[in-house]
Amino acid sequence: MEEKVLSKEEILEKLREKRQKCMVYTRVMGYHRPVESFNIGKKAEHKERKYYKEN
Repeated sequence: MEEKVLSKEEILEKLREKRQKCMVYTRVMGYHRPVESFNIGKKAEHKERKYYKEN
């Protein structure tokens, strides 16, 4: 019997009830704060940030 290959959307829909909100923190002036506590302007600024990886 053939197994049905699920698309990404089908997998996400099937597992939707098992998902939970993820709290994202960022370092601000020496301490960590949750991004959801930012005001609208700071949230927009956070989305535009570029991340660099040191070698």
